[in-house]
Amino acid sequence: MKNKIVLICLCFVCFSCNELQQVVNQLPQSGGAIGNDQIASGLREALDLGIEKQVTKLTQENGFFGNDLVKILLPEDLQKVDNALRKIGLDNLADEGLKVLNRAAEDAVKEATPIFVNAVKGITFSDAKQILLGGDNAATTYLTSTTETELYTSFSPVIKNSFEKVGADKVWSNLITKYNNIPFVNQVNPDLTDYVTQEALKGVYTMIAVEEKEIRTKTASRTTTLLQKVFALQD
Repeated sequence: MKNKIVLICLCFVCFSCNELQQVVNQLPQSGGAIGNDQIASGLREALDLGIEKQVTKLTQENGFFGNDLVKILLPEDLQKVDNALRKIGLDNLADEGLKVLNRAAEDAVKEATPIFVNAVKGITFSDAKQILLGGDNAATTYLTSTTETELYTSFSPVIKNSFEKVGADKVWSNLITKYNNIPFVNQVNPDLTDYVTQEALKGVYTMIAVEEKEIRTKTASRTTTLLQKVFALQD
């Protein structure tokens, strides 16, 4: 009788230990808890990588012009300028006008990269965990919403200087003059600095989002311990 009791007790103990071990396995390991500050650091690191790996591509020749994701096209009011000039045989001038807009953006992003780096360093995530568990571009979207206005102010004079540096101002002055001299057209005087500034910023955020998605969806892109630790939470 005693042997039976002992056997039953042993079975109960073994069963209880197995269940207890399962519970333990589901608990966070010691030192594994990640706070909001560490998650925020991981998100900043991901955005920094976006600047380092993806935005840097924009600064190269054809970085904008050769990339369909960010290529700057003519705004609606300038499309009629483009069409009209082509009708009178100025195709080469029209082509050059589009190209120099993109060249100005490529040059400006090169000059303004430190602006983006500082913006990422200064960003404060009010709820880093919620952003981490958000969509593939949640951190980039947050960066855009909190920095776009300030970056526009800083970026606009850089674009203006780049227009002069790559000769875009002269090309477009010539383009607009020739167009406005065509009989019976409604004359135009577009603010190209404003337009290219906005388009260049969109391009920067687009490429940062590309890298963020890479880090979120491909573990091989998590090249540091912090990225591996933080983004494992959203897998």
